Amino acid sequence: MQFEIGRTSRLGNRQVNQDRLTAIESDDGVVLVLGDGLGGKPGGDLASQTLIDTITEQLTLHPLPAENPEKFLRELLRRAHHAILMAGAEQRPPIAPGTTAVIALVQNGTAWWAHVGDSRLYLFRNGVPLYRTQDHSYVEELYQAGRITLQKTHDHPMRNYVTKCIGLFNKEPEIEVSPSVPLRVGDILLLCSDGFWEPLDELQLGTLIQQGPLNEALDNLAERA
Repeated sequence: MQFEIGRTSRLGNRQVNQDRLTAIESDDGVVLVLGDGLGGKPGGDLASQTLIDTITEQLTLHPLPAENPEKFLRELLRRAHHAILMAGAEQRPPIAPGTTAVIALVQNGTAWWAHVGDSRLYLFRNGVPLYRTQDHSYVEELYQAGRITLQKTHDHPMRNYVTKCIGLFNKEPEIEVSPSVPLRVGDILLLCSDGFWEPLDELQLGTLIQQGPLNEALDNLAERA
């Protein structure tokens, strides 16, 4: 299986970049991970870094291929959830940090993904978004219920309020996992935080990400955002 990985990150108008991302590659596949630490809460960067560190460690202990991908992804995020709670409890004074999480597994030409919060995964094929995770956010719930229009989601005063996250609360979050999706040559999986997707026109994302080398296209999109 051949693939190319690109990545980009920006500080934006924040004092601290709380986004973390990694790609864990092996001969049997790749795991992509992104977390966006919750703003307005202490330790957002601690939470997102602990997410990355925990999944990296688990992949060392339990290398690919995964026998049961759906269970595998759920277990990775469940372990990250408890690691974040423990990391917060070890601070002085103790804190309750949280982060969004989106994770993708690709092996044997097939993809699976899981997410919690409003960081997204897109699957583009020939520039068309075939799949997009549904945000776990208050505004997304309003939109799905037909109470606000799509246009109103962009400037709603509670657009950054997530309804699920990793960490923060003792109770384990419900983790949404995709079905298996066979990939084709040229397919693009895009994992991104709300700082990336929110300012951009979703209909143009698939076209723009295919323009030029992957890292260059991602940098151009990040600058637009």
